[in-house]
Amino acid sequence: MLSRLLRGHLRPYRRELAGVVLLQLVGTMGSLYLPSLNADIIDQGVATGDTGYILRVGGWMLAVTLLQIICSTGAVYLGARVAMSFGRDVRAAIFHRAGRFSAREVSGFGAASLITRNTNDVQQVQMLVVVACTMLVTAPIMSVGGIVLAIREDPGLSWLMLVAVPVLLVAMGLIIVRMVPRFRTMQDRIDTVNRVLREQLSGIRVVRAFVREPVETRRFAEANTALTDTALRVGRLQALLFPIVMLVLNASSVAVVWFGARRVADGQLQVGAMVAFLSYLMLILTSVMMVTFIATMIPRASVCAERIVEVLDTESSVLPPADPVREVGTHGEVEFRDVELRYPGAADPVLRGVSFRAERGKTTAIVGSTGAGKTTLVSLVPRLLDVTGGILLVNGVDVRRLDPAVLRGRIGLVPQRPYLFTGTVASNLRYGKPDATEEELWEALEIAQAREFVEAMPGGLDAPITQGGTNVSGGQRQRLSIARALVRKPEIYLFDDSFSALDLATDAALRAALRPHTADAAVLVVAQRVSTVVDAEQIVVLENGSVVGRGTHDELLESCPTYLEIVQSQLTPEPAA
Repeated sequence: MLSRLLRGHLRPYRRELAGVVLLQLVGTMGSLYLPSLNADIIDQGVATGDTGYILRVGGWMLAVTLLQIICSTGAVYLGARVAMSFGRDVRAAIFHRAGRFSAREVSGFGAASLITRNTNDVQQVQMLVVVACTMLVTAPIMSVGGIVLAIREDPGLSWLMLVAVPVLLVAMGLIIVRMVPRFRTMQDRIDTVNRVLREQLSGIRVVRAFVREPVETRRFAEANTALTDTALRVGRLQALLFPIVMLVLNASSVAVVWFGARRVADGQLQVGAMVAFLSYLMLILTSVMMVTFIATMIPRASVCAERIVEVLDTESSVLPPADPVREVGTHGEVEFRDVELRYPGAADPVLRGVSFRAERGKTTAIVGSTGAGKTTLVSLVPRLLDVTGGILLVNGVDVRRLDPAVLRGRIGLVPQRPYLFTGTVASNLRYGKPDATEEELWEALEIAQAREFVEAMPGGLDAPITQGGTNVSGGQRQRLSIARALVRKPEIYLFDDSFSALDLATDAALRAALRPHTADAAVLVVAQRVSTVVDAEQIVVLENGSVVGRGTHDELLESCPTYLEIVQSQLTPEPAA
């Protein structure tokens, strides 16, 4: 998965990567050349007292070092640009893929996990790219070149490399193998911490209302402790790496000096050559250490890449049509024909045999007990979910054949939980129609019974709105969401329990103002209060996912026991105490 992710998203940066390789090659060749020059200074300058030779070769060493610095700096610059671009592209790919998910896929992954995958997981792979661009190219060139040049200096000491390098590789390999499962566990536990924290922040009012702070503190502490324990186990393994590397490096240095000194004493090796051999051995072991350092990052990056690719490979259950219909009538009509919705693996469908028609200029209300499938039914119209049986038609065309942009462009949705974005009142109202004028915004606010409180806000239309609209009340949030849909002037309005936070007087005034504005549109209203739907031209009663009644308020009172029960539960006065 890691190699596939890297290949797919690094392909556009082949030229930059080629530049990294070239610069690293030149810089590494400079590093390999310096010990030979140093050996010449010792053997032919210092040993003979030739100051001129020392200065000439020393100047050449400075020039090589300067070239090495320039190449290394350029390689790091290009490598960092490639890594940052890679991270940007992968995050964008995850965001766009998740944006096409239906509610089914989003709930399957979970919001906390999707956030972790788009932040922490991408960051881990991105760090690997940075390190690979700066070290992975250098390491093989340095190790191979170091081995060749070390043998050239003195073949008699080459057996030390045959001992030191395998010892270092085996020791590192044993540690890295044990890291892989722990890294996988760590990412899962990061998901858990994010999920718990997100739940607590979202439900902070409930937590405080029920005095559950100690319980939630313990719950977060448990998730945090589990993550900490895993991180500590990984940290302990990583802590072993550098001591082992330093042990092998120092032992190898002592061995070179020990055995090299004897060869110098026997006249088989010059002092400069021994120093050069020691330098090359250090370069070889350093390159092994570089590879080892990268290898410690690969397990975690591999786990993260698997999680990223899992998102990128997941196809939405709501797929765009191969040959989409882009031309459709403007008469605003929604028709359900024997519609069924069944989740994968579920024993029973959520909706079954639903058939009715919502016509232009008429209001169709959907009522039913909690869990009857009302919100699910409305979610089918803009294809937030797809029917698994039957047909859903918008303006006479199956929604699965319509271009999603065309379909959703004709719909004004006010969700059950209205959500406002960080910005201003105006920017939120223009969300569905960016070129809306101020007159259109004020008109929508007046219909939605929101003009008065918006005018009272500092700045009016330019008044700030915080994330989620938390700086306005629930009723104000609902009215701003309704106004946002009205600004769009769609052919189909979907109000999913959008009046629940309004008092009865505001509810009645809003519905009265809506009627002339929606005269040319089909209106579907999901409601809990009978008073909200009593004037609807058609009321559809759902029970356990099936339609058990359809008609006007008066007709259903006579023919539908379920509707009668709902009405009686809300309208029957309580007996006096």
